[in-house]
Amino acid sequence: MNSKLYIPARSASAPFTVAVTPEDAGWAESSLHVVDLETEGTVSLQTNDTEVMILPLSGGGTVVCGEQSFDLSPRASVFDGPADMVYLGVGQTYTLSGHGRIAICGARAANSFPNRRVAAADVAVELRGAGNCSRQVHNFGTATAFEADSLIACEVITPGGNWSSYPAHKHDENTEVETQLEEIYYFEIDDSPAGTPGFGYHRVYGTPERPIEVLEEVRTGDVVLVPHGYHGPSIAAPGHHMYYLNVMAGSGPTRAWLICDDPAHTWLRGSWEHQEIDPRLPFTPSSRKGE
Repeated sequence: MNSKLYIPARSASAPFTVAVTPEDAGWAESSLHVVDLETEGTVSLQTNDTEVMILPLSGGGTVVCGEQSFDLSPRASVFDGPADMVYLGVGQTYTLSGHGRIAICGARAANSFPNRRVAAADVAVELRGAGNCSRQVHNFGTATAFEADSLIACEVITPGGNWSSYPAHKHDENTEVETQLEEIYYFEIDDSPAGTPGFGYHRVYGTPERPIEVLEEVRTGDVVLVPHGYHGPSIAAPGHHMYYLNVMAGSGPTRAWLICDDPAHTWLRGSWEHQEIDPRLPFTPSSRKGE
């Protein structure tokens, strides 16, 4: 694990366990911070030139910004259905208080939208793919689900033994069929029934014109950066469900997620028509109790 595009868990300084800024990543737009409120209790932060989407990975809390206060209802884990999300625009000071781990997805923004909260019950849940490429997507901050200036974000859950972000795809140039987007993958991996930690794998690879090669074993709290190139698959080891939080933003004239598959693998999408979605999906708090 020596790629500069791989950031190991808990490599950030307090109050963060993850801290990825555009400067750290070597790009222009996207950022991600994870705050551990179990140790900090309350933190005061600023959005500066960034719009943010704030959601609990585990636990919950309150976001206070000026005269506004927004609750983040508790979530047991990232595998227990969608979470509440709070959006804050640029140029604001806010406090986070509560318990657990809170993710702050960010992107530099030229325009500011109203602060607001999306309840977990209102997050669109999509079951994508089929067979061993089945996955569950929480579209809390995607371009078609939520209005913002540049930030795009979602959660993806891949059942143990499955592949997601597959067929591998890219979004690194602005054309009629593709948008340029930097992307952050933040991973969590479900423990085994005995409590032993799990793992998965994630790959990024390029084109002859823009080579890049990343193949990393990922565990809970790890981050992989995707500045360009095809990315996928994200592979969940059997017995260990995989979660990742995607944070994206780019230089295009419109806020959109337009992708191009690797031509060698796009045929796979047609095979899903003849397969069922993995019966373990969807993951909800009630379904998790039965495991």
